Amino acid sequence: MVTAFSIDDRDILLVIDIQNDFCPGGNLPVPRGDEVVPVINRLAKAFRHVVLTQDWHPPGHTSFASSHPGKAPYETIELDYGTQVLWPDHCVQGTSGAGLHSDLSIPHAELVLRKGYHSGIDSYSVFFENDRRTPTGLTGYLRERGISRVFSVGLAFDFCVRYSAEDARRQGFEAIVIEDACRGIDVAGSMAATRESFAALGVRCTTAAKIPAGTIPT
Repeated sequence: MVTAFSIDDRDILLVIDIQNDFCPGGNLPVPRGDEVVPVINRLAKAFRHVVLTQDWHPPGHTSFASSHPGKAPYETIELDYGTQVLWPDHCVQGTSGAGLHSDLSIPHAELVLRKGYHSGIDSYSVFFENDRRTPTGLTGYLRERGISRVFSVGLAFDFCVRYSAEDARRQGFEAIVIEDACRGIDVAGSMAATRESFAALGVRCTTAAKIPAGTIPT
């Protein structure tokens, strides 16, 4: 059992979708989502390499229930790439809801990656759109930077964090989720399904206490 991780230049922290719409008061709030912000701020100081991500949907995105007359949020539909959960309108490009939480403070983050901007494809993973064929380019970025281990935090544990960690593993990286720096939304048993999938794929979960305290790298 790992008692603590030693963080070095081969590690990266993925800070996934800490946006206003996913926090209390937003259009698609993850319960207690804002609680992760101070935890993530502390964790980020231990990592030289940090990537921030944002959901970045155009108006009328196909994942919005409002784009499908007669459908309500959290119902599902079938699209060319499979089953799609319909969500309230959220993280629309240029809106305050799409902005990063104002208390998130990671000035040394090296990249802000936006996803979900194709109007006809949703995007949970920060590596691939939901069609599983359209890459974001993050895999190449990480490989060129010499990254071998990906730590994931953010919102929501059972959607964007889940699919990102799974894809990190599939792309050949060691994948670790810092669970108490995440919050879940739990749609139709998605929390339990996430834990089962992590176990099957070899995605490890840990806690923030296992990451050593650090100062902002220079």
